Amino acid sequence: MAITATGENAATATATAAAATAKDKTALGKDDFMKLFLVQLQHQDPTAPMESEQILTQTTQLATIEAADKTNTALTALTASLGSTDQFASVAAIGKRADLGSDSISLDEGKTSSFEMYFPENIASGTIEISDVKGNVVATMDTQQQKDKDGKIRTIKEPGVYQFDWNGKDDKGNSAQSSIYHVNAKYVGSDGEKYTSRVGAYPIESVRFENGKTLVKLGSSYIPLENVKEVY
Repeated sequence: MAITATGENAATATATAAAATAKDKTALGKDDFMKLFLVQLQHQDPTAPMESEQILTQTTQLATIEAADKTNTALTALTASLGSTDQFASVAAIGKRADLGSDSISLDEGKTSSFEMYFPENIASGTIEISDVKGNVVATMDTQQQKDKDGKIRTIKEPGVYQFDWNGKDDKGNSAQSSIYHVNAKYVGSDGEKYTSRVGAYPIESVRFENGKTLVKLGSSYIPLENVKEVY
């Protein structure tokens, strides 16, 4: 998987913070309303003072504004609390399997495409099938015999997430066209049972909180939780 998590740069973060803290000077708050009310009382005509009913109406309006401010403050605190609760609730997903909803990889003709697959069982033998968008198998790879970064053959037997490098060629040795391909595996476990796996389904190894977002580690990458389609 070639997915990484990136945050805002300093300029963007500063602009966002400034916009979030800027006040709307066109709106009147309870303090402004009280000042206007007191000024009105100070400058009323002694020969025609405000009627008690009018004073009662304005004080009621002031109380309503104050109550609305307190409600908004409480709702803001509640929203922040629920956000934190949701974040820490995601920690419970560690150890479960996350599905990204796609078994696809992309290939640029003439280049190598790398991908990761998760095998939950011991591997005795198996084959990875790479199919085109029409479902035709273009290339196959042995699940056990893969080359590491030094070009040495490695034998995969233990359960886990492994990276594979497809050289972009079909089983006839021809270069596959630039396109989207689907990757699935069929393998036999050490218990003799048949299993399947595919790109896009991995165990959640850890959870990270970054810039207000929840990221889960799938394979070698941290993925935004919002990109996960299912956890099981």
